[in-house]
Parts: sequence; structure tokens; C-alpha cells
Amino acid sequence: MAADLLTSEVANARQRIHRTELALQRTEEMLAENLALCSRIRTAVEAADRLGEDRSPEL
Repeated sequence: MAADLLTSEVANARQRIHRTELALQRTEEMLAENLALCSRIRTAVEAADRLGEDRSPEL
């Protein structure tokens, strides 16, 4: 009886570990996507700033 309970608890723990590993993997993927998007946005903002500087009237 105690062995069955222990076996069940170990199985549940393994399932939780597996779900946690999947969640961590997805989180890492989302972080990579967000960093790539941030980089593209920064590049676009810097390009827009440079265009704005090129069009500024000279004093």
C-alpha cells in the first residue's frame, strides 16, 4: 500500500517536472522572440531618428 502511494507520488512529480520543463522551454522561446522584436524596433527607431536629423533645417 505504501509502495503504491510512493509510486503514484513519483509519477505525479515526474509529470510536474515534465510540464515545468515544457513551460520553461516555451518561456525561453518567447524571450528570444521578444529580444529579436526589441532589436528590430530599436533599429527602426534609430533609422527614423537619423532620417529626422537629415531633414532638419540648418540654422
